[in-house]
Amino acid sequence: MYKRQDESYPEGLSPEDTVRYIAKKKCDAAAALCSPDDLIITADTMVFLGNDRLGKPRDEEDALRMLRALSGRAHTVCTGVSVRRGAQEERFAVSTRVFFRPMTDDEIRAYIKTGEPMDKAGAYGIQGVGGRMLVHDISGDFYNVVGLPIARVARAIQKLS
Repeated sequence: MYKRQDESYPEGLSPEDTVRYIAKKKCDAAAALCSPDDLIITADTMVFLGNDRLGKPRDEEDALRMLRALSGRAHTVCTGVSVRRGAQEERFAVSTRVFFRPMTDDEIRAYIKTGEPMDKAGAYGIQGVGGRMLVHDISGDFYNVVGLPIARVARAIQKLS
């Protein structure tokens, strides 16, 4: 049975170090359940507005607070990844800047009512029907914002082969 992994981390880490740290913890936990030669890929994605981490919203009011804060501003999405096979491990973090268009409270509330933001870091999913309408521009890897920088993961797998 799946047991939710502890995603705590030491204070004072940079956004990139934070997501790398959590991805490694997840990888270590997965390795205990796998054969030594299994390929293990774990990741953790967080949204940062300045130095503030925006996790998954606790409720609709928390989602409203986050989306208001993101409206008309740029933020950073960081994904940490661990790729392991046996004793070999590749760990990295990818950061992408996302620019939101200005939104009214009515637009934000309508988006929240779809339910789409409720299980997403930063209260939005760029891949979702509503979430993609919030984004004005991105600088970096789109798939990182979705939650897994695919091309970088593929290169890490190649290194371990």
